[in-house]
Amino acid sequence: MTCLMKYLASHAPLLISYSGGLDSSLLCYLAHHAGGKKPLCVLVRSPLVPGEAVSTAKRRAEELGYGCEVTWIPLLDNPRFRNNPKDRCYICKKTTAQALVEMASKKGYAGVVDGVNTSDLSEFRPGLAACEEEGILHPFVECGISKDDIRSIARQCGLSFWNQPSGTCLATRIPYGDEITPHTLEKIESAENCLHGLGFSPVRVRIIHDTAVIEVIPGDLSRLISRKDMINQCLREFGFLRILVDLEGYRFGSMDEHRNTKGRVRWW
Repeated sequence: MTCLMKYLASHAPLLISYSGGLDSSLLCYLAHHAGGKKPLCVLVRSPLVPGEAVSTAKRRAEELGYGCEVTWIPLLDNPRFRNNPKDRCYICKKTTAQALVEMASKKGYAGVVDGVNTSDLSEFRPGLAACEEEGILHPFVECGISKDDIRSIARQCGLSFWNQPSGTCLATRIPYGDEITPHTLEKIESAENCLHGLGFSPVRVRIIHDTAVIEVIPGDLSRLISRKDMINQCLREFGFLRILVDLEGYRFGSMDEHRNTKGRVRWW
């Protein structure tokens, strides 16, 4: 952690891309204890971010004493992004990075940093290229810090959210090529809120036309099936005609898998 604290202090003052997730929350927390001018933590709000996540991020920032500034990015105004191409993450991150770099320049901050870590480098993340093109810095990567390291550091710091599951934007629930619309995003968010209310976390509701495909961790599958009537009723109210369960359970990036779904889902 010594490397990280030195890095944050030597690059101050910094604008931090903050989401309320474990990685960026820890980065904001440490940057406020690294010395020098305090950083500015900026929460990017867009139609892709669940309202529950925004509320949690704001509350956490206040509780930890660093606060955050919220900026709105109208991603759905971009027709190319709405068309949901394979590089949608690149388009999103490019737009967001440009906005943050411009904000940092106007407010007198030396640079923009985010919570990307070494574990992210092995995953399909086209948005990383966009961040690098705009000069976004990755302190965790520079200091060789992985996701497991981040959890360990957060726990050492006494942060209650050290084991928080990773979150992703709502667009990751929609297959590439299917248009991203406000209505679709609202359906996904409402369905996931319903499942959160029943105690399922992490949970994803992938959407394929009017079909919801639910992913929970394998240990929650039996409990999910036992509540199928309640879940069926809830999700149908949001406009889903069919509700399926992915028997492989929740895993990061399942929408990037290119394989036949035979044997992976269960009809109710």
